[in-house]
Amino acid sequence: MSSDVTVQEELALNGGPKVKNTPFGTGKRFGLDEAKELLEALEQNTLFYHFGAKVKKFLNDFNKLYGVKYSVAASSGTAAIHVALGAAGITVGDEVITSPITDQGTLVGILYQNAIPVFADLDPHTYNLDPQSVEARITPRTKAIVVVHLAGNPCDMDPLMEIARRYDLKVIEDCAQSYLTRYKGRLTGTIGDYGCFSTNDFKHISTGDGGIVTVNSGSEADFHTAHAFADKNYQRFGTTVMRDLQYVAPNYRMTELQGAVGIAQLKKLEWICSVRTRHGDRITEGIRGIPGIQPHQVKNGNTCTYWFYMLRLKQEELTCTREEFSKALEAEGIPNQPGYIPTVVYRQPLFQNRQAYPNSSFPFDLSDVSYEPGLCPNAELILMTALRIGISEFHTDQDVEDIIRGIQKVARYYQK
Repeated sequence: MSSDVTVQEELALNGGPKVKNTPFGTGKRFGLDEAKELLEALEQNTLFYHFGAKVKKFLNDFNKLYGVKYSVAASSGTAAIHVALGAAGITVGDEVITSPITDQGTLVGILYQNAIPVFADLDPHTYNLDPQSVEARITPRTKAIVVVHLAGNPCDMDPLMEIARRYDLKVIEDCAQSYLTRYKGRLTGTIGDYGCFSTNDFKHISTGDGGIVTVNSGSEADFHTAHAFADKNYQRFGTTVMRDLQYVAPNYRMTELQGAVGIAQLKKLEWICSVRTRHGDRITEGIRGIPGIQPHQVKNGNTCTYWFYMLRLKQEELTCTREEFSKALEAEGIPNQPGYIPTVVYRQPLFQNRQAYPNSSFPFDLSDVSYEPGLCPNAELILMTALRIGISEFHTDQDVEDIIRGIQKVARYYQK
């Protein structure tokens, strides 16, 4: 069915007919497969990962899917990034370059290691790190880059990896939103030194909370370091446990209950991602060329798995504000949110006050990094003009056509 709107229609906001009068498709994320795995976990008479079989199987299945030798389970995606940073040797006073449009989970581990986040600007079309901006932010203190594959869209990894190797920097991929995303055919999370995944309840797959770290060097020693960092630096391998602590590390262990749910969820992942890719790509195709609309760009040769769909408004081509556009689209039956996060993260009080800990300026006082307005102009403009629309594997093809038609209708009503 064609979704194109060729004439201006009265907005539902003004009393016109709504584009979408039927509910969006829904479905059950959890079922008997998860229940079976959970029951088996309980019947083990232990829920501790070292003694049970579920976390081990979850990681083994994940490794096969991703084609990696080693991965480590964690209690969350935030924990996964901290584990990777700890395993990479990031320490007091180091600088770590990352994206200004991300969840604070990307930043917590940097600050826990008493390192200093440094923000590089973004590509205005993909919303991911601009390699030129990254290189411009490098100083003698820089030790790592945390790349964020926002909304399931891969970063431009080749130039980022070339920069990292030239300056001897570690690369940690934040893949919380990018399961089975591919960059030039390669899976994100397998390209940098470490890949970090989240299994919280809002991601492609869910174990309630949880995380995974891939250790991409293939080195057993690197794997042991990452594994131990997630478990208080206890060395639990095989039947031996070493508790001789060399340095501090957190307790980020995954339980057997999370691992059990993860085993069942992982079997659905390829279907989930393929449907989301199809839906998101169809939206791009359907809204390309509409006045006032900039689709979410996915570079040729890449695969986006759309944790959400984020377009931008070209305000100079429209007679409405972003908020007016959002309300009009909502009235057409298409839920949406202006922007993604309220503002770039460096404008948050933590960075403006340079205070990670109460009544202390540490570790910011170890660096002259600043967080002034206009630091990342593209990122700031992205958040001022973006509109976010949910994508679900349970959406029907008609749901997607309705989303397209809603955007078309509102954009054409307000076009100059």
